[in-house]
Amino acid sequence: MTEVTDLRRRTMRAVKSRDTKPEMIVRRLVHRAGHRYRLHRADLPGKPDLTFSKKKKIIFVHGCFWHGHNCKRGARQPRQNAEYWIQKISHNKERDIKEQETLQAMGWKVLVIWECQLKLKNREAVDQQIMTFLRAE
Repeated sequence: MTEVTDLRRRTMRAVKSRDTKPEMIVRRLVHRAGHRYRLHRADLPGKPDLTFSKKKKIIFVHGCFWHGHNCKRGARQPRQNAEYWIQKISHNKERDIKEQETLQAMGWKVLVIWECQLKLKNREAVDQQIMTFLRAE
């Protein structure tokens, strides 16, 4: 049993919360388009992935599993310790909503990009969505 626990612990420690592949895709796109941003501002609720201070805009790049997206990957539930994961992901979703509402109340415009949206077949539509968001007043 402790072998499984140790293996799980190592696996979970390896999961990154910043500089993830989906986040890097969005960052490269935005940078290539000439927009400059700050990363993971700790002074804002939720430590947004990308912050555009002059525009008062924020982009979150969410992993489908971790943030409970209603797609194939987000709907997947682990078989082991299922109750824990259901509760954790539910809490993450509630926290995300509260943080976004707080940011909007502070005058920020918020865009959430989901990991599943960044698949190659969807990439052009997401690129357009991000550019439209950043250009809008």
